[in-house]
Amino acid sequence: MTEEESIRKELFWRQVAQPFDERAAEYDAWFENSLLFAIERAALQELITPLMGPKLEIGVGPGRFAEALGVEFGVDPALAPLALAKKRGIQVSQAVGEALPYAGQSMRTVLLLFTYCFLADPLPVLEECRRILKPGGHLVLGVIVADSPWGRMLRQKKEAGHPFYQQARFYDPSEVEQCLGECGFAVEERRSSLIQPPEALQEMEHSQAGLISQAGFAILVAGEVP
Repeated sequence: MTEEESIRKELFWRQVAQPFDERAAEYDAWFENSLLFAIERAALQELITPLMGPKLEIGVGPGRFAEALGVEFGVDPALAPLALAKKRGIQVSQAVGEALPYAGQSMRTVLLLFTYCFLADPLPVLEECRRILKPGGHLVLGVIVADSPWGRMLRQKKEAGHPFYQQARFYDPSEVEQCLGECGFAVEERRSSLIQPPEALQEMEHSQAGLISQAGFAILVAGEVP
């Protein structure tokens, strides 16, 4: 990476992290009594694939998902949310996915939950994930599906200048699977949730196996290709 590329990437991550840094308490408070969070959390807890420790979440934020899933380690470029994650018992580091501060083959599970949409280039991050995963480990991706009511709603928020989504880019699961394949991963499990559209979210729902049409939240669990 050239010095110019390094500077450009650092500026990008500063732009992504700034609203989460400045509004960490507001963002963290959103999770309290949130039906949306409860549905997404349940979908992750309903995965069939055993997620073994040690576990790392990239883009850990205030640590709500990490705490619920028993994740021991977390990284994030925004400093203020890391202080909240630390209070929840997560061992945190201020870092980005392109340069993880962990030794090779040191993790059994790596999670990218709602962080994939903020990556300037997913490939270097996925390559780092592969570097630090132990043989037989798993990478868990949680993505808001671009071509779904939820994806369209968040894209509208981005276009309206919402501070949390200004730098976001939403994907369809097929695009994510293609990137995974380019980095030596193969998807072993797929689950879908958020079947209810945003304007009609009224009740708790549980995830379904596979990729369901119109589902807003897709989870992909991948392992390294032998």
